[in-house]
Amino acid sequence: MQRGSVAVAVLARVSAIWRGWWRVARILWRWSWWRGSARVAYGVAHYTHAGTWLPLSASYIFPSLGALMGEKEGMESRRAGKDIEEGEHERKGTVWSASAHIVAAVIGSGVLALAWSMAQLGWVLGTLVLLGFAGVTYYTSTLLADCYRHPDPVSGTVNRVYIDAVRAYLGPREVFLCGCAQYVNLWGTLVGYTITAAISMMAVQRSNCFHRNGHGARCESSGNFLMLLFGSAQVVLSQFPSLENITWLSVVAVATSFAYSFIGLGLAAGKLISHGEFRGTILGVAGTSHTTKAWNAFLALGNVAFAYTFADVLIEIQDTLKSPPPENKTMKRATIFGIGLPTIFYLSLACTGYAAFGNDAPGNILTGFGFFEPFWLVDIANICIVVHLLGAYQVYAQPIFGRLETEISRRWPDAKFMHKTYSVKVPLAGGGGPLSFTLSKLVIRSGLIMFTTLVAMLVPFFNAVLGLLGALGFWPLTVYFPVSMHMAQRKIGKWEAKWVLLHGLSFFCFLISIATSIGSIADIISSLKLAAPFKMNY
Repeated sequence: MQRGSVAVAVLARVSAIWRGWWRVARILWRWSWWRGSARVAYGVAHYTHAGTWLPLSASYIFPSLGALMGEKEGMESRRAGKDIEEGEHERKGTVWSASAHIVAAVIGSGVLALAWSMAQLGWVLGTLVLLGFAGVTYYTSTLLADCYRHPDPVSGTVNRVYIDAVRAYLGPREVFLCGCAQYVNLWGTLVGYTITAAISMMAVQRSNCFHRNGHGARCESSGNFLMLLFGSAQVVLSQFPSLENITWLSVVAVATSFAYSFIGLGLAAGKLISHGEFRGTILGVAGTSHTTKAWNAFLALGNVAFAYTFADVLIEIQDTLKSPPPENKTMKRATIFGIGLPTIFYLSLACTGYAAFGNDAPGNILTGFGFFEPFWLVDIANICIVVHLLGAYQVYAQPIFGRLETEISRRWPDAKFMHKTYSVKVPLAGGGGPLSFTLSKLVIRSGLIMFTTLVAMLVPFFNAVLGLLGALGFWPLTVYFPVSMHMAQRKIGKWEAKWVLLHGLSFFCFLISIATSIGSIADIISSLKLAAPFKMNY
């Protein structure tokens, strides 16, 4: 199939279901739960034009904070202990709304690799790993919930974003490290999303090829053109001033993330029922060298870690809760449901997928072609992935854009390149007005997306990149900073029993992240030996 026809096939499928999804999104938008979930779902720090760290959730739900509170004013407000409980920042959240936000933030593309991860670890270890990551995430989340206020978890000064809590409890060095961890994780996620979107579009092409020509047909495809297509769409979306101008995309993205997750579970269950054989082994994949087995097991740990990542939005979600009762108590209750429900879903999908495919479980359960029929449902699931990633990409990219533009503007404050504005009328933009942009925005944002797409073409390996992202984000953001802030808050002395236990937990998770990183890098190196640069075969 030629490149042009590949694009036509993908776009035809998108247009066939787009109007239906848009109707659903319009209905969901009227519901406050979904409106909030769409704004919190991806939960990454949004660096506003004023220069203050503001998470996407806060920038959507409380836009006045970004527009009215610069870094200086924000710091003064925090030091003075001000609580803005009026206007747009009136907090009405409950344990149920917070639980919903957490579920929306946790469930995403990480679910696609769970069956493969279970296959690498086996029934016993795989189940223990899923439960173990859930337990660690829950425990450190309760520690982080107490850091919403400083110094007292009930009556202290509010920290409305993750990095403000780090600043209040740990100091400037840790703030710098936290910022580095967040930015590296943000940019790495862009690479992973580009790869995942291209693989899903290729899966649509192959599904149609198999349907027309039979399952034995030779249906090869190359993903570079599709990566460029996805990157081109991101260049267009990146020119909007902020995601508030395209909120409809975030609503659709949240809906599609749930759609493909449940479609994957349903297809795996159907596969298991169809052959009636409960597959899988106690120790997982056999017949490989001990080294390969170890690398894949480490990689599986990273995939599971990536599936549980949500710590960087916990404080922002907590900032939506009404008080009394104290926010930290409500948040701890919400975390039980918010982590418990995804864990049940993860176990269901991982175990069902492993039972259905055994040790041959595909790396991506929707694109590894464990399923051929019903082909239309497989197509819808993969298109849902692409639509989800179209919105999620911008959520993770906007903080990087903001940071780059702020730094460049600070260095050259009088440059016309930075400040001369052009306007273009664009449909579907928020507010109905023209889209305004500067040449600097066009060049900087397009350049970053082009570079990200280039890197994705060089390392187009789904599981390896997912595992590396899990390693980079889990230990620092989910474990290290919450544990360190808790010890500073409670003034736990060195070599006390709790000090030893908490440091032991942090060090153990650090070792897991190191092992996962090694496994991911080893898999990338091994895959590069079999793949030529700029040639993504699937």
